[in-house]
Amino acid sequence: MIPRPIPEPSPDLYTEEEISKLVHEFYAKARKDAALGPIFEEHVIDWDAHFVQMINFWSAQLRGTSRFRGAPMPKHIALPELNAALFGRWLQLFRETTHELGNPMLKQHADTVAEFIAGRLWMGYQMSHFPQREPVGLDAAEV
Repeated sequence: MIPRPIPEPSPDLYTEEEISKLVHEFYAKARKDAALGPIFEEHVIDWDAHFVQMINFWSAQLRGTSRFRGAPMPKHIALPELNAALFGRWLQLFRETTHELGNPMLKQHADTVAEFIAGRLWMGYQMSHFPQREPVGLDAAEV
């Protein structure tokens, strides 16, 4: 699978309210999910702070704001026993959420960014946890 190019952020196409809704609705689903819920509940200590961080992240990606401060890779690498299926499930719930928001441009842009991020995090996770193996992309892994 050839990754789609990530569109440039556009503050004119998406509102902060849409981004906040995306984050809150996605995590409402993820927290209830049988596979993802226990991981999030075990590792997210302060949900209010997590929401602020994720809204800032997605605002930076989609609207070009500069509020996000963080390093997602080390936090994900530190999680035990992640696998391609979990990243696939994350993407599935994310895509469902963007679809339900009803803004086709937001869906296309956010889904493209999410696919890129999931792929990068999965690659980084593999290289850190299984350095002796050749990493595989999410499209090549059993998802």
